[in-house]
Amino acid sequence: MTAILDPDVGKGQVVITKFHCGGLGRILLILLLHIRVKRDVRRYATGFIGIKLLVEWRQRTVWSISLWRDLDSVYSMGSVSRHVAASRVPAKLGVRTSCDIFCHVGEWTRVMFGNPAGSHRSRTASAER
Repeated sequence: MTAILDPDVGKGQVVITKFHCGGLGRILLILLLHIRVKRDVRRYATGFIGIKLLVEWRQRTVWSISLWRDLDSVYSMGSVSRHVAASRVPAKLGVRTSCDIFCHVGEWTRVMFGNPAGSHRSRTASAER
């Protein structure tokens, strides 16, 4: 099966950032920093949909998963001064970060099963006939 991926920067984007904190105190600081910055991102960034923070306490890691309307929305974070300032804090604390941005690539059955756009029948359903 050939994968059918058709990136569309005009549709939903997911940004996942991983903060490798190394200590409980740094985890708490990163969480507080997110709470403080989130209000300004909601207010000043366009297309922000929401964010979820997950903590792996034993690994001393914080995951930030945010949803955006389109890629231009992700770039609009650059105009949020509190976010720009906050993005420099983890390095000063000795927290390592990594980040990935995932682009909308199509309707799920098309991506997973190679069905044409708009078709809601899976290959399994076709094979059962």
